[in-house]
Amino acid sequence: MTGEAKLSHTAAMVLQAVDAGYIYGFRVMEATGLPSGTVYPAMRRLERDRLIISQWEKQSIADAEQRPPRKYYKITRTGRSTLETSKKRYPLLSKLTPALETEPK
Repeated sequence: MTGEAKLSHTAAMVLQAVDAGYIYGFRVMEATGLPSGTVYPAMRRLERDRLIISQWEKQSIADAEQRPPRKYYKITRTGRSTLETSKKRYPLLSKLTPALETEPK
């Protein structure tokens, strides 16, 4: 997929959320307001197209916080280029993802 690829509005929202620092699925859902049945398939497609990459956190970290392990996502260089193209296609996209807030400890 090239930087000129056209994303759906939903995929562009998810990609922008990952770029903004919402790096795991639940936080992307919170940031975009999209349901899990929309976010996770979009993330799989974005990863398949090499616009994002993922990595599971260590089990020991999840165990220490008494929760399941998270899959963390990061935008790729191609993903960032595609996102910039999408921002031109969807001018209001930048206003749809709130600024990243730090998580309460």
